[in-house]
Amino acid sequence: QVQLVESGGGLVQPGGSLRLSCAASRRSSNTLHMGWFRQAPGGDREFVAAISWSGASLNYADSVKARFTISRDNAKNTLFLQMNSLKSEDTAVYYCAADSSFGRLIDSRPNYWGQGTQVTVSS
Repeated sequence: QVQLVESGGGLVQPGGSLRLSCAASRRSSNTLHMGWFRQAPGGDREFVAAISWSGASLNYADSVKARFTISRDNAKNTLFLQMNSLKSEDTAVYYCAADSSFGRLIDSRPNYWGQGTQVTVSS
């Protein structure tokens, strides 16, 4: 079993930046592919970004390309999401996720989910 705990959410003005972190409980989590999803109020949960266990493969939703950067530190079992040029439409609960299958992850069917962290973009 893998436990995922997100942190770093908060309130930010449009155009601002935030960095989300996700700490994984299991040492072997560095062999899992990991990603970020988000769910806006009244909306469905949607894919944001994914990174393979080695960091060699990256995948982003079109809506966040060139603004968000996903990365990981396997030595610290931690996943990151650097979010720049934030817009009001980025307001959502952001979830960390992990799976042994990269395909299942980017298809929004990961086996492991975090509890989520709120990101609010507002002036």
